[in-house]
Parts: sequence; C-alpha cells; structure tokens
Amino acid sequence: MTRYTSARAGTAMAVASMTSVQLGIAVSVHLFDDVGVEGAAWLRLTWAGLLLLALVRPRPSDFTRRSLTAAIALGVVTAGVTMLFTAAVARLPLGTASALEFLGPLGVAVLRGKGGRTMLWPVLAGVGVLLLTQPWHGAVDPVGVLLALAAAACWAGYIVLTQAVGDEVSGLRGLAVSLAVAGVVATVVAGPATVDRVTPEIAVIGLGLALLLPVVPFSLEMLALRRLTTAAFGTLMSLEPAIALVVGFLLLQQSPGLLALLGVGFVVAAGVGAERTGARLVLDPDDTVDASLREPRTGPDRAVPRQPALPQPDLNS
Repeated sequence: MTRYTSARAGTAMAVASMTSVQLGIAVSVHLFDDVGVEGAAWLRLTWAGLLLLALVRPRPSDFTRRSLTAAIALGVVTAGVTMLFTAAVARLPLGTASALEFLGPLGVAVLRGKGGRTMLWPVLAGVGVLLLTQPWHGAVDPVGVLLALAAAACWAGYIVLTQAVGDEVSGLRGLAVSLAVAGVVATVVAGPATVDRVTPEIAVIGLGLALLLPVVPFSLEMLALRRLTTAAFGTLMSLEPAIALVVGFLLLQQSPGLLALLGVGFVVAAGVGAERTGARLVLDPDDTVDASLREPRTGPDRAVPRQPALPQPDLNS
C-alpha cells in the first residue's frame, strides 16, 4: 500500500518555525539599536553557522557534488533574503515590503500546485496577506520595491533548495553547510561596518538570538519540507503575517483593525487547506503497491522474472 508523510506534523513544524521567527524579531529590537538591522542579521547568521558546524560536524563524504552545490546555493539565498528584506524595509513601509516578499512563496505554491483545490489555497492566502499588510496605504519607493522583489525571489529559492537539500542529505548536515555559507556572505556584506560596534555582551546576546532565529526555525523548516510539498509549504508561509499580528498584539500592544482580522481568517483557511492536501507521497519499498506507482528498479539488483521449471527426465525409464 502507499504511504503518505504526515502533513499534520509538517504543518506543526512550519507553524512553530514561523512563531520562532517572529519571536526572534520581537526580542531583537535592542540589538538592532546597538548594531543596526544588518549588523544583527550578520551576528545571527554567523553564530548560527558556527553553532551548527560545531554540533553537526558535516563531512565531505556526507555530500555528493550535487547536494553540496545545492547546500551552498541555499546559503547564498538565505543570506540574500535576510539582507535584501532588511534593505527593503529601510525604504518601504513594513506592510508593503511584507506583501511584496510574500510573492516568493506564493509563486512557489502556484507553480508547484497541481490545479483543482490545491490552487485555491494560494489565492486565499494572497487575499489574506493583502488584507493583513494593506500595502496600498504606503508610499512606494521603486528601489525598495526592487529590493523586496529580489528578497521574494530569494525566499522562493530558499523553499525549493531547502527541500532539495533535506531530501538528499540526512539530518541537519546540509543546513549546517548552508548557514555557514550564509554567515560568510553576511560577513562580506555587513561585517566590516559592524565588527567595531560588537561588545562581548552584544556577542553573547547575538548567540542567544541565533538559536531563536535562525537555528531553530530553519531546522524545523527543513524537517517540514520532508513532509510537505513545496506548494503546501509556500502556502503555509502565508500564516507568518498572521502570526506577526498576534505577536505584535501580545508583546508590542499593536491592535489589529477589522481588515487585518479578516485577513487572518483568510490565511488560516488557506493554511488548513494546505495541511489537508499537502502531504508528500512516499513509497515504502517494503510495501506492495500497484506497478504503475512504483519506479522501475534498475541495476544489478533488478528483479529478474522467474523462468518456468523445465521438465526433468525420468531416470528410471
């Protein structure tokens, strides 16, 4: 029989990841004041890369050339989405930048969807994000728009590459390499302008924040993408603005308006729909399945049809 990975477990991991991201951003305010937004991103990415390299200890033998290339590319887009979005927020209202950045995972959901009901969830999510962020209220800076769209492209690449690396490299070895690469990229971009502002106290705070963002959420996202299609995962990312709204209400006393609450309803509906239809099909090699569902086996272990037994001569005749 066929076996489906647990979409419910993948959804829980994705929601936990998004919650960790928003909490990490909320508690990073003081660090932003000390070293700037890009400096805080540099500290988190650098610490995260060092931590996972020390804990996971990936070895060259863990990777094929293809998987190592994918892990390096994942590190580049991880740094890109962080740094580009930060630059976009400096030029655009946060709601406008968030709505534009969400075009990345929404695009993945649309392109990877298979039509029918699966295409309904990205549409619901897109409407919900528009209601949540209300980008029409903000002034538009063309450079900021380009930066936000570039961040959206990096986010789309992050989703696709995270699933590819997670499928090909066991455990968190691929993530350890990708975060190390992201730390190097962030160091080149923001390190020289920030390193003189880092005190021992700030370094320790950065280490703690690195666990909250990105070590925990990125690990959960890699595990989630082993259980969900990229289309379902991209749709579930639409829950992040809703989670940000709740975190803002609880921790920052930001009260949402009626349109924002309606937007929460849309994205929650999309998230539930994605969870119900987004499981990835995995064939258990020990199960018996219809031949049309199983890929043909090749190589020396390929099954050979049994030949009919030949009649044996009667030795007594």
